[in-house]
Amino acid sequence: MCLAVPGKLLEITGEDDLSRRGKVSFGGVLKEVSLAFVPQAQVGDYVTVHVGVALSVVDEAEALQVFEYLRQLGELQEEGSP
Repeated sequence: MCLAVPGKLLEITGEDDLSRRGKVSFGGVLKEVSLAFVPQAQVGDYVTVHVGVALSVVDEAEALQVFEYLRQLGELQEEGSP
């Protein structure tokens, strides 16, 4: 089983579908990911990411629900907390 984690797409670079990359925020942690599989993704969207590749676009409510599940599991800390 694999785990894809949602993050908010903040920036897009690249000219074509294969070279598109994005800066994604995972609760304040920024990572650069491939957007090759989600050509429809736009800045401000939430995308699910697995091993550096965005796999799908999800709505904000779904992304926030996953963040809540992770928080309940103790896997997500509030930004600024130890």
